[in-house]
This record gives sequence, C-alpha cells and structure tokens, in this order.
Amino acid sequence: MLLAAGLLLATLLYLWMRPEQRPAYRVEARPLVQQVVATGRVISTSRSQAGSEIVGTVLERHVSEGDQVQPGQLLVTLRATDLEAEVREAEAALQRLEKSTRPEAQARLRQAEAQLAQAAREARRREELFTRQLIARESMEQAQAQESVAQATLDAARASATAAQAGGTEERQLRERLAAARAQLARTFIRAQRAGVVLTRNVEPGDLVQPGRVLFEIAHAGSTEIEVPVDEKNLAVLQLGQPAQCIADAWPERPFAATVNYIAPGVDATRGTVTVRLRVDPVPEFLRQDMTVSVNIETGRREQALAVPNDALLTSDGRAAVLAVDGGRVSRRAVSLGLRGVAMTEVTGGLAAGDWVLADAASLQLDDGDRVRLRPQEAHVKADLPEAGRELPASLD
Repeated sequence: MLLAAGLLLATLLYLWMRPEQRPAYRVEARPLVQQVVATGRVISTSRSQAGSEIVGTVLERHVSEGDQVQPGQLLVTLRATDLEAEVREAEAALQRLEKSTRPEAQARLRQAEAQLAQAAREARRREELFTRQLIARESMEQAQAQESVAQATLDAARASATAAQAGGTEERQLRERLAAARAQLARTFIRAQRAGVVLTRNVEPGDLVQPGRVLFEIAHAGSTEIEVPVDEKNLAVLQLGQPAQCIADAWPERPFAATVNYIAPGVDATRGTVTVRLRVDPVPEFLRQDMTVSVNIETGRREQALAVPNDALLTSDGRAAVLAVDGGRVSRRAVSLGLRGVAMTEVTGGLAAGDWVLADAASLQLDDGDRVRLRPQEAHVKADLPEAGRELPASLD
C-alpha cells in the first residue's frame, strides 16, 4: 500500500515538474519568394473624349457604355437640314458653272474677238480713206474709238472665260465653297477616332450640343494597366520589370500575369503610399475598366534559403530575434533577416539548419533558460494568390 502511494506521488511530482510542451519549427533551407501584396484597379493609360465641333441637335445616338468601337465608327448624328441645303447650293453653283457660265463665257469671247476684228478692219479702212482725203477726220476717229471699245470688250470677255475655264479661279472658289460646306456637314456625324471601349456617355436624342461638351469618354484598346497604391515602406524592394501575378475579384479562378512598368517618383503624404502601375500583356478579355484586382509583385527569389515562419519572429526597433530551443531550454537569439515573404522570412545570420524555434513567439511569456518540450509544427507556405475579396496588406510582413 505504501509502495503504491509512493509511486503515485512520484508520478504526480514528475508530471508537475515536467516542462510544458510548446509548438516549434525546425529551421530548414527551402525555396523562398518575396512578394509585395496589394490591391489595385484596372485603368486605361490612353483615353479620349468625343464631342461636337458645332452647335446642333442630336438626331440619333448609335453607341452606349461598354460598346466596343472601331476607328471611324459613328457615335452620334446631329440634325443638319441647313448644312445639307448649303451643300446642295454649292453643288448647284458648280453645275451652273460647268453647264452654263463656262459655255456662255466662251461664246462671249468668240463674239468679242469677231467684233474686234471687224472694228479693226473698219478703222484701217477709214484711216486709208482719211489719208486720201476722202473722209473727214471725225469719221476716222469714230472708227478708232469703236476699235478701242471692241478691244476692251474682248479683254473683259477673255478674263471671264479664263476665270470660268476648267481649273480657273471661279471653279476653284466654288469647289472650295463646296468642300467647306461638305466639311461642315461631316461634323454632324461624330465618329470614334481610335478603337476602344465606351466608358461614359452624356448625350441622348434631342439634346442640344455645342463645342466643349464631352459626349463620350473612350478607353483606347491595347493600353490596359493596373494601378496599385503600395505602402511606402516597400519602396526599397520595388523595381521596374518585376513580374506579378494578378487576380480580378470577379474572376478568382483566372489569374493573369503583369509587369511593373511605372513607380511614382513621389509618395502620397496623406496615405503613405506610392503609386505603382503594372502593364498587362496580353490583356484578358474579361478585364473591365476600374475592376478590382489583387496583385502579388515578386520582388525577390531564392532557390534555397534558410527561412522561418513569420510568427516565430520577434521584432523591435528594427531588430529581429527568435526564441530558440537548445537542450530543452529557451534562449532569445538575435537574427539577421534577408528576403521577407508573405508567410516566411529568410534568416541570414543567427541560426543554422536544424535549429528549433518556438512558434507564435510574440504571445509567449518565457525567459532565457526556461525549460520547454517541443511539439514539432509544419511550416505551411501558401504559394498561390490570396483569396479574392479578402483584404490584402500592402506590405511584406
């Protein structure tokens, strides 16, 4: 009986003095990717605004928001009764020139030439008669005056015929007038200048439009980017050309690639962020303007790095440490860090492969020398993108 009681007491004493078991990670070399995780929106780097060059009333609207448009595609037709009349009037004037004015001018020229020849013959005849003293001077001077009138008439007829001839001054003026009338009429047909997608429309049939009013905003095709505000503390690890993986919240099962092609030279002081833009090429057909996109920018990679899970790290004043376990006793050990991933961080000094560190270190109340028992934990590293719709930290840690 005493022996049994002694054994029970010894067992209870052993259990009471036995160190508490704590979850721990074994330090190992593994592949490590450093990423900046953030959320941005789809933007178009090139947009245009379509408007009217003239004052007019909208007769018909041909496109709406979301429509794909091609260069030259009709967007809006304006009522143009007066401009159509100006075109018809200019065309009629040109036809009159070709069918009436020009032939009449040629006929007047031929008549003036004949009249001048007749007047010249009569003047020479009377000059001869006057020389032979057969007529009075007055008669000769009358013939000479008629010759001068006939010459002036011929000059005027020749000028009119020259102006009315093909390619002449009058035809050029009429053709310029017709071209101006047609150009003005063409302004009643508002067309897309480049291929793209209609983002906004601000016009309906019956509206009175005038120059300066924006009728449509069009995002040009082939120039899609993602704009991301990134915490300024990550600025040092960002570089142009870095690859990224993106997921649109509306299409979580269809990730696509992008590349950093712009880093803002300044920081937004109110938010503490720097604007980064990523080029998307090729552009997935499902992307829409202003769509929310989750972004993982790869800022570093190691094929083999000595790494520990982030919850094993203690950080203070820019310094890092871990709670290492050696021989069953805890020791706070300073470490140097390298690449920082979403779940794991590279340790470049202070630890060696095979060492053990306690998990969830920040929550433990342990001192150097405290005894613990280890409960090995697997360091799970999530390699894919965060779930769409979840709030994403724009930082490394």
